[in-house]
Amino acid sequence: MRKFLPFMMLVLAGCPSNGTDAGGNAAIARQAPAFPEDSAFALVRTQVGFGPRVPGMPGHEKQLQWMIDYLRARADTVVLQPFTHTHTASRKQLDMTNVLARFNPGAPDRVLLVTHWDTRPTADYDADEEARSQPIPGANDGASGTAVLLQIADVLKSHKPGIGVDLLFVDGEDYGPEEADMYLGAKYFAANAGSYRPLYGVLIDMIGDRTPRFGVEDTSTRMAPEVVQRVWGLAEELGYGAYFPRTNIGAIGDDHVPLNQAGIRTANIIDCCDPPWHTQEDNVANASPVGLGVVGSVLLELIFREGR
Repeated sequence: MRKFLPFMMLVLAGCPSNGTDAGGNAAIARQAPAFPEDSAFALVRTQVGFGPRVPGMPGHEKQLQWMIDYLRARADTVVLQPFTHTHTASRKQLDMTNVLARFNPGAPDRVLLVTHWDTRPTADYDADEEARSQPIPGANDGASGTAVLLQIADVLKSHKPGIGVDLLFVDGEDYGPEEADMYLGAKYFAANAGSYRPLYGVLIDMIGDRTPRFGVEDTSTRMAPEVVQRVWGLAEELGYGAYFPRTNIGAIGDDHVPLNQAGIRTANIIDCCDPPWHTQEDNVANASPVGLGVVGSVLLELIFREGR
């Protein structure tokens, strides 16, 4: 495994920055191609159009097949990881699938990017009591992170990375309501990871609301501090410091926890948990391409600086 080294900041006088922070930082020489946020947002719309992507519902199967086809047309390798889970309370058996898209699969040094593609089966925080038993649309909580990784796959098809890149779409993150019935795909992947150890991992979740701010999550700081420094430091260099404040947002249960417990050092980029989280209002009208563009740009820059 390669040593974990800090990035060098390259400054080109007279070159415009793709973002400007409050401190008026100098322009940064970007290594990565541009991230098309509008195209990514179109992928959010496509996913929401399938209906709720809850295991066992039609939208879940439609999205799975669509993702497989999309990724097979772009990635070097696509690996499916089907698994089942028996729901704690109902004893219902749930069929789920993780999808792993690999670029430059022979490279020993790899970066892992993770998101969940399923959606919540209940709108448990909805103000309307009758709506609480219904599944959420999941434009932000589910579709936004998935759209960013799918768009990265599209970029990597035509811009080959110099490092290995693994895009992991985990299932069953949001089934619940008990924690024993959440983070299921990440738990399954971690339990079956074997000797797989990327340089680091980055999880993205709920990055598509209308006022994106990605504070520092406490478990990430505790279990993968060097990854936090890498991501938030780069965001600041690129002029996105206002979106990536160093504010501590506390510990959040999410897919990065089982990954870190398995030795895959992973930081979580998340904007949690403002309304319309876990409500019927988590729809396209309350989402925005801005956070997708910011996060997608940071992740692409991570990849291409590693691979230079």
